[in-house]
Amino acid sequence: MLTGIAVMVFAVRGAYPFLAVNDPLNNGALVVEGWVPDYALQQAIAEFKQDHYRKIYVTGGPLGTGSYLAEYKNFAELGAATLVRLGLETNSLEAVPAPKVRLDRTFASALALRKWLDQQRATETNFTVMSMGAHARRSRLLFEKALGKGCRVGIIAVEDQDYDSKRWWTSSEGVRGVTGEVIAYLYAKLSS
Repeated sequence: MLTGIAVMVFAVRGAYPFLAVNDPLNNGALVVEGWVPDYALQQAIAEFKQDHYRKIYVTGGPLGTGSYLAEYKNFAELGAATLVRLGLETNSLEAVPAPKVRLDRTFASALALRKWLDQQRATETNFTVMSMGAHARRSRLLFEKALGKGCRVGIIAVEDQDYDSKRWWTSSEGVRGVTGEVIAYLYAKLSS
């Protein structure tokens, strides 16, 4: 019984660090998931300037709420416009919208990027994806799958400010976020 409790404690404490992996390539292109909060977009600008990426691609599907009132209809364009408003120059930025899908939105965004790169005859092979905390490991897996064998994919996990990542199990937001991502990662891994 004591061993079972120890395993459970280790699994709970280790879940967030496992999911929120950081392994950037520090060259090539930076890919930002456009649905991330503004503080993550500010970090994307700092990362872009610090590590000298050549381009930022912002991905994302249609807005689910408020699209009739919003100037932008998808997270790719909204994220890109926010980056410009925060001071990023437009010549290093490309919004790559994804189609509306019911399942696998991250994979759909990665496929949209792959399609855009093919249409532009882009030769970029190194990508670092910037995502939110516990979503990062799954994002990396899905972008690797979509971009294909000839591409390398790094990852940056922006720490979620909605809950304490070191004690995620003490808030409903943390429990929903981390347990949901554990399940979603296993689904993505098993369906690969």
